[in-house]
Amino acid sequence: MLGRIDVHEHGHVVLEKMMGDELDIVNNARVSFDGESTELTDRDRGLINFLMKNRHSSPFEAIVFRFDVRAPLFGIREWQRHRIGSFNEESARYTEIKEDFYVPAPDYVRDQHGKPGAYFFKPIENVELVDETRYHIERAQREAFRTYHSLLEKGIAKEVARTVLPVGMYSRMKWTVNLRSLINFLSLRNHEHAQREIRDFAVAVEDLVTQEIPYIMECWNTHGRQPI
Repeated sequence: MLGRIDVHEHGHVVLEKMMGDELDIVNNARVSFDGESTELTDRDRGLINFLMKNRHSSPFEAIVFRFDVRAPLFGIREWQRHRIGSFNEESARYTEIKEDFYVPAPDYVRDQHGKPGAYFFKPIENVELVDETRYHIERAQREAFRTYHSLLEKGIAKEVARTVLPVGMYSRMKWTVNLRSLINFLSLRNHEHAQREIRDFAVAVEDLVTQEIPYIMECWNTHGRQPI
């Protein structure tokens, strides 16, 4: 394990493994001219910066990460829309789901304004409404799990009993992704317009990756955090 960050009450992002380094990116690029570097020099770092600035993307696929992620199901489904990557997820057909579910913190309870494609959100200042919202979210999810366990106790198959589980339940997955695809994920999900919950997980991903490849991530930030 290279690093772990806990997110919310029951979630986590773990960077389990990493293949490749900055020198692999350089040599992916230099093969176009039948060249190769044996150690990373300032000139090579300049090449990485050039590649990032001009969005020459394929060399960045030389670095691959594997993560273990545990997040609310609605976040997992949004995450998996980024199809350039490999996902293997916990299956409620084969395992009994642990009774963990997401209840937003008070400052995460928000209202919605705008129109599709241009929504914006504001925290709700009415404390009673916030408390009521959190109460109903928790109550509904606890009731769903009570029904789920009741069905299992009666011998109903897991793949049938799971149909009552809420999107706020936690699921766990393995995510294998190259650096180019990861940067494209971060450009959308660690962004002010991303849903706040998934952004918290994207921040954790970025923090863990930055610890391993700080120069590349510095270049990406310098050149506008754009997809490559």
